[in-house]
Amino acid sequence: MNNVLVVTGLSGAGRSEFAKDLDDLGWYVMDRVPADLLVKMADLAGAPGTPWERVAFTLRPDGQQGETLQAIEELRYTVNGLQVVFLDCSTEVLVNRYENTRRPHPFGIDSGLEGAIDAERDSLEPVRSISDLVIDTSELNVHQLREKVDGLYGQAHDRPMRIAVTSFGFKHGAPRDADMVLDCRFLPNPHWEEDLRNLSGLDAPVQNFVVSQELTEPFLNHLYGMLGVLLPAYIAEGRSFLSLAFGCTGGHHRSVAITEAVVSHLRNQGFDPLVTHRDINR
Repeated sequence: MNNVLVVTGLSGAGRSEFAKDLDDLGWYVMDRVPADLLVKMADLAGAPGTPWERVAFTLRPDGQQGETLQAIEELRYTVNGLQVVFLDCSTEVLVNRYENTRRPHPFGIDSGLEGAIDAERDSLEPVRSISDLVIDTSELNVHQLREKVDGLYGQAHDRPMRIAVTSFGFKHGAPRDADMVLDCRFLPNPHWEEDLRNLSGLDAPVQNFVVSQELTEPFLNHLYGMLGVLLPAYIAEGRSFLSLAFGCTGGHHRSVAITEAVVSHLRNQGFDPLVTHRDINR
């Protein structure tokens, strides 16, 4: 098995955030693995038939670093391409982080917070010395750490932007989980057109009616321009999901037609949106 990481380091140095960033990149992450189970779990992850090409294990410091050293050395004999990553951080920054979160340090508080940090640092020094990569997170915020993880362990298209586009009827309630809700009730309602009433926004006559309205083109043009600004910015920030919702009165005509137009535009831009017409059959 290739592409295996063991991530360890000082408590509060960003191990959980590092693991989350790897997970977002498509790595299979086993978090807080006990040192004595590391080799066994690596064997399971690399067994024939498993779908994982990139696997990461995070080890939580437990004061028994002899076990950690032994487990890492055993893993080096069985895994090609193993890389051990150690997350370091200054004592001053760690003190600030712990004081802000008010969480207890795993090495205890008998000697105070700084004493606990120093004790852990001394305990982990042998592990740090055999690590392939040491990353100091003292000056990194969560966004900068994500960028570093992306640069080190990301591949093209690891973070594809997923877009969900939903049509709905306001009389049934707006979606509570949508990032952006747009009201299409400013457009004339096909419901009042006798030949369109029993059709939906999936039917060409309704779509033609909605798209041909005087306000539809400028509305869509402004929307596409806004998405053209927002989507690259969201992607640059590492965001991987956006939910858009378009509403009309019942969720049968206008919102459906507009949703279909927006979906077509997004597909032309290279996205593969998830489409839901929530209330079309209500």
